[in-house]
Amino acid sequence: MDFLSYQNGQLFLQNNAIADLAKLYGTPLYVYDEEYIKERWLEYDNALADRKHLICYAIKANSNLAILNCLVKLGSGFDIVSQGELERVLRAGADPKKVVFSGVAKSVSEIERALTVGIKCFNVESEAELERIQSIAQRLNIIAPVSLRINPDVDAKTHPYISTGLRDNKFGVSYSLAIGIYQKAQKMSHIAIEGIDCHIGSQLTEILPFLDSAERIRVLFDQLISIGITIKHIDFGGGLGVCYDDEIPPQIVDLINALKNKFADYPEVELLFEPGRSIVANAGLLVTKVEYTKHQDNNHFAIVDAGMNDLIRPSLYKAWMKIMPVQQPNPDDQMYDYQIVGPICESSDVLGRNRQLAVEQHDLLVICSAGAYGFSMASNYNSHPKPAEIMVNQFGHRLIRQRESYDMLWQGEII
Repeated sequence: MDFLSYQNGQLFLQNNAIADLAKLYGTPLYVYDEEYIKERWLEYDNALADRKHLICYAIKANSNLAILNCLVKLGSGFDIVSQGELERVLRAGADPKKVVFSGVAKSVSEIERALTVGIKCFNVESEAELERIQSIAQRLNIIAPVSLRINPDVDAKTHPYISTGLRDNKFGVSYSLAIGIYQKAQKMSHIAIEGIDCHIGSQLTEILPFLDSAERIRVLFDQLISIGITIKHIDFGGGLGVCYDDEIPPQIVDLINALKNKFADYPEVELLFEPGRSIVANAGLLVTKVEYTKHQDNNHFAIVDAGMNDLIRPSLYKAWMKIMPVQQPNPDDQMYDYQIVGPICESSDVLGRNRQLAVEQHDLLVICSAGAYGFSMASNYNSHPKPAEIMVNQFGHRLIRQRESYDMLWQGEII
């Protein structure tokens, strides 16, 4: 996160002192760097400049309307997994013809809405889903564009909770059944076969699993052509990892070039990608205040006002995220091996373990790389209001989501 630096002993994001942002907007506080988000998306787009392509940002990573609108202005497409996400991208100004709809449990109402607005494609994840789409499309007299999400049984070498391409994962159509299901789709009156989709997991830090998957998709592509089924696009999904600690993921351009080469003989085929984490993860920070420090029995706790309700990744995945003090420590400051813990009444409410820090009550900490699967997975557990979100760019900063009030916690509830 090279946009962070200490200036005169205080941590800055570009020209903005983190302490000033916390004073103005309160804590916990999500802060995003708009320029970083644009730069990462453009890395994908520029790497594909010589091919027909579409970059479909996976909005589950971070679905704030301001971020979506920023990407709309760049020409982005979107990967969605629910009607709520569809309504979000439409509200943000997205072209529905640039929206692909993934997810294993699309309901009747979700399919109806997506067909009515005219999305680019359904990524179909089961034979039963294909039959449901055909039935609804026939009733509405609309031709439904589909691709099959293929499960290539490739080990993504990532956390089991975010691995999606093995045969025992719930996602996608078995590779061995794909040809038969494509043939069935070809005979359906209101189905238009558009492409092949594949997504094997998230936070991948090696190119090899991507290439293994692409090779299996290439074989399937050739088989479909040989039996007269035309494929207009290949969707490679997303999943490229980022550096949280000492990971060295592939560069975006290197990944794109390697996958482009797999289909270099088919320049007319459109290439789709669904990046999420690699665009927004390192664009975001979570700023939190130390409420108390506690030292007992050789254990040292920094108890902060952000918890697993605000950022669940460390609790859910045992994810390691860099934690920095907003005030730069002096060489002679007393350092302790701190556990950074939150206010939630769960022993799993730990944001960072064994961090060498010199902090005191009321100090501020920054949790880095929190732009993906941070706010989007936040909850109101223990009746905590969700944090505010702000966007920073070269012109300054602005509020993009207000902090929830207590009254907002029980809106919709009835006594």
